[in-house]
Amino acid sequence: MDTTDSWLLSRVGARLLSAGAGGVAGWLIGDRMGYPGTMCAVGAMSSVLVISVVDTLRGHRLLDWLRVPEGVAPTLPGMWGELAHRMQRVLQLREMATNQERDRLAQFLAAIDASPNGVMLLDASDHIDWISSAAADHFGLNQHRDIQQRVTNLVRQPAFVEYLSNGNFAEPLKCPMGHGSKNCLQVYVRPYGDGLKLVLSQDITERERADTMRSDFVANVSHEIRTPLTVLAGFIETMATLPLTEAERARVLSLMSQQAERMQHLVSDLLTLAQIEGSPRPPSHNWTGVSKLLDRIENDAQGLSRGRHTVVFNLPQPCKLCEISGVESEWLSAMGNLVSNAIRYTPEGGAITVSWSSTPDGSAEFSVRDTGPGIAAEHLPRLTERFYRADGSRSRDTGGTGLGLSIVKHVIQRHGGELRITSEVGKGSNFTLHVPASRVRYGTPA
Repeated sequence: MDTTDSWLLSRVGARLLSAGAGGVAGWLIGDRMGYPGTMCAVGAMSSVLVISVVDTLRGHRLLDWLRVPEGVAPTLPGMWGELAHRMQRVLQLREMATNQERDRLAQFLAAIDASPNGVMLLDASDHIDWISSAAADHFGLNQHRDIQQRVTNLVRQPAFVEYLSNGNFAEPLKCPMGHGSKNCLQVYVRPYGDGLKLVLSQDITERERADTMRSDFVANVSHEIRTPLTVLAGFIETMATLPLTEAERARVLSLMSQQAERMQHLVSDLLTLAQIEGSPRPPSHNWTGVSKLLDRIENDAQGLSRGRHTVVFNLPQPCKLCEISGVESEWLSAMGNLVSNAIRYTPEGGAITVSWSSTPDGSAEFSVRDTGPGIAAEHLPRLTERFYRADGSRSRDTGGTGLGLSIVKHVIQRHGGELRITSEVGKGSNFTLHVPASRVRYGTPA
């Protein structure tokens, strides 16, 4: 029992004693003087006084609970008990509604946080009220530690600071991502409420790269086609305006034939690449023998090399029973491109080793190793881009279109595999097609 209850009980006891003494005195006086009604009036007044004091005590207990309503409501009789019960019910309903709203808000923020696009909420002073994990990654921020920090104190990208301070958000902003990244970010700012701002961010690195590749592709195609057309036009004009000997005429016709063949290869590779990119994933029920593919590739390789290189094909005896599923013509194109590239770029007297091997997990690898000049490390990530050349002049001399490795990459990716490239300048290169286990089986020789 606390101090308040003790005080109230002591006061109630004093009141009861006073009321009892007064009641007895009133009865004696009334009875002696012949007024028995006085006794009833005094007793009634005493009862009212007692009830008033008890109700005061119960009211104080209810008030004490309401001051800290986290606990259970006091058990009181009569009206006070009903009042306490109803108050507790109202408080419970309010707490339940608050928890439901809190849960809905948490789910809403979790859904925003799961988006690949970044969301950041700023107050009227550009302090961070909330930030999603994607936005934190985009701007190089900490999702929890940087809350209530001024965003321009943390994101010091000049273009972003100027964009936010100008207040003109009609057009989005393109700027680098945080921490010196080379990736590109597109930022939208939408004001709302009383000076508040919604900052939306999107990683557009791949989109920008695709746009760049598309424009480069158009420029490269135009250049690759224009060059042989210019040569052909010049030879045609020469033959039409100048008298040529038979030897000169034969030479001009040979050069014209080479340029026409070059354009034919270019158009053929472009059509192949377009067909591969626009086709669905190849079915897995069409099987082709590996030995059959390698025999055709070896014949083509020997004809292309014409004895200028040492070309070796390694196919272990167990692998001669191996088969791969997919589109036979695409496998032939991908493997043949790797072998022909190795022959074109390897100087005379060099060696090209072609091998097929199985791995413990059931997958397989087709590998082409050469002793050519090698490729610098900075060029390796871009080798499979269309028309990308580490050495443009040498590529044109060798007759390549610049699309071979792009075709190889798309073929192997369509079949669920991977192209791996390793190279060292002055020591040669190694190109490997990793074929997944789902595309490999052992059966009868094809």
